[in-house]
This record gives sequence, structure tokens and C-alpha cells, in this order.
Amino acid sequence: MTYWINGKQCNHLPVGDRAVQFGDGCFTTIRIEQGQAALLPLHIKRLQKGVEKLFMPALDWAQLENHIKQAVQGCKSGVLKVILSRGMGGRGYSFDDAIEPTKILSLNPYPEHYITQRQKGVSLTLSPISMGINPYLAGIKHLNRLEQVLIKQFIDKSTSDEALVLDSDGLLVECCAANIFWRKGKNVYTPDLNQCGVEGIMRQKIIELLTESDYNLSCVIRYPEVLAYADEVIICNSLMPVIPVMQIQAHKNQPSWKYQSRELHEYLLPECLML
Repeated sequence: MTYWINGKQCNHLPVGDRAVQFGDGCFTTIRIEQGQAALLPLHIKRLQKGVEKLFMPALDWAQLENHIKQAVQGCKSGVLKVILSRGMGGRGYSFDDAIEPTKILSLNPYPEHYITQRQKGVSLTLSPISMGINPYLAGIKHLNRLEQVLIKQFIDKSTSDEALVLDSDGLLVECCAANIFWRKGKNVYTPDLNQCGVEGIMRQKIIELLTESDYNLSCVIRYPEVLAYADEVIICNSLMPVIPVMQIQAHKNQPSWKYQSRELHEYLLPECLML
């Protein structure tokens, strides 16, 4: 693992940084292949939206993009995480507009299990930990990820690969580290994320692809039981990028929901693998 802080190779962050003190910042995670950052314009746009929502100071986006390109140069396959912290400043919650943001980059190996999962598919279980509703922060990938940390702990103790995550009203949101789509005939659905959840880069890409296809896409508010009647379920994130779901164990001591079709997965995967 290699780290850069504000463009310089470094792996030490001051304890007074607001990312450490309050989780005050946002981030994105980028798939690297053949020295290129996949869908980089969409990742930059995501960070810009996060910075705007969090009232962070303006950044030199061209400089950040240049740092990203330098960091991934020569990397055949990997993952680049880009964290933008508000920076150093103060003991309390209040912040000074003059604070200089901290830009943290880290380069890691690509998770090889995604390659296997693209071929074999994954199983989901229902998370007992729900997501809190917060319309203002909905969509952005801010640094407050305790819900995901706890959900991942639950997954690691289960026999499933991922978890189906609901909000505090019991409605479908996403998975721990992925967005979700399901298909019934030519109709494709994905949860509406206006109340909570992360608008993933690959989710955006898939919505764009489906809008231009013969499929009918809808962003909906649904309870998880709707998945019992789906022909196909897929999950996605910028690293996967698209993986078919084999089965979902939604209720303890009840049969799991199983899926055989990979029609949508096979349609999307070639486009989603493009840089």
C-alpha cells in the first residue's frame, strides 16, 4: 500500500485533521487498469458534489486530477482511494473557511475475488443493521461509514458474500459496499436514494446505459420482498464492476430467493468494464 498526502508520498496524518476528529470529508474509490483511472471524470464529479454539500473550501481540481494520474502511472491493476478532508482546524465542530483541505491518496492491489464473483455470482443475506435516514447527506460518499463497518462485521461472520441493507423504515437501500438492481422481464428497478445510501459511480453508469437501451428503468421505493419475484438481481460498484446475485437469504428459517438468469449482467458487463 502506498500513500500520498497533498501530492507528496507520506503515510502520516496529523491527529488534529478533521477527518480523524469528526470524519469531516468525502472520498471515492477508483478501479485502476493499465495505468488508467477508470471513469475518472465521474469520480471527480462525485468529489465535487461532496465538497459542495459539506461546505468545504474549493480545491484545485486540475491539480488533484494530475496527482491521481501520477499515482496510478505504471499500475497494471489496482485500487486508488481518494480522500478529501476539510483539513486541520479546531477542537470543536465549528470550522474556519480558511482551512486548507487535506488530499489523501492510497494505492492498493485489486481485489481478485471480484473476478471470481463475476463468473460465479454472489449470495446475499439480510443485514440486521439498518441505515439512518438523512436526506441532506443522501447520495454522497462522506467519511462517516460506521454503519458499513458494522454491516461488514456481520457479513464476515456469516456465510454470505454481501448483505442486503434496509433503511430504518425497512425499505431497500443498497448493499454494504454496492448498489443493487433487479429485473422483471424488460423492467429494471433500483432503490430511490433520496433519503439515504450512496449514489455509486457504477450505479450512475448503469442508469445511463439502461436509459439508452430497450430496458425500462425505474428508481423505486420498495420493501425487500419485491426481490422474491425478480427474474434477476445484480450488484455493482466501481471495482466489481457488476456481479450477478445467485441467492438472497432474506428471512431466517425460510427458503432463500434464487436466480438463474444473467441476461442483464451479460448486457451490462462489457460496457461497465470499459475505462
